[in-house]
Amino acid sequence: MPANPLSFSGPGEVATPVFTPAPARRVRALRGATTVDQDDYAQVTTRTIALVRAMVKSNSLDHQDIISILFTATDDIHSMFPATAARQAGFGDVPLLCARELDIDGMQPRCIRALMHVETAAEQLHHVYLEGARGLRDDLPE
Repeated sequence: MPANPLSFSGPGEVATPVFTPAPARRVRALRGATTVDQDDYAQVTTRTIALVRAMVKSNSLDHQDIISILFTATDDIHSMFPATAARQAGFGDVPLLCARELDIDGMQPRCIRALMHVETAAEQLHHVYLEGARGLRDDLPE
């Protein structure tokens, strides 16, 4: 809203409120992925937190914009749940869910993917692919 929401046409005229409507917010799905070099608690934690924070930062999101996050991990990640790392990063009040990625021949190994549901007015989302996952979607701008 402008600093002064009232505009005057001239001296002695009645003030007419001028309001600029906020851009329409809608539910959108934001994708992201990262990989770990080895399946251990510290690296899964570090890379998951980096992914979630990059998704939030690159899309100028506030914490309250996040509706939920669905994580998947390839079958070679057993050391921890990516949702546990997200909770450690302050997302404990956001609904989080983990699932197993399909085991497809030739798939990216040791990969963690995230599907973040957000409420935003942004027209364009910036999907985030880090580490070895960068090659998964080379059609997206960085």
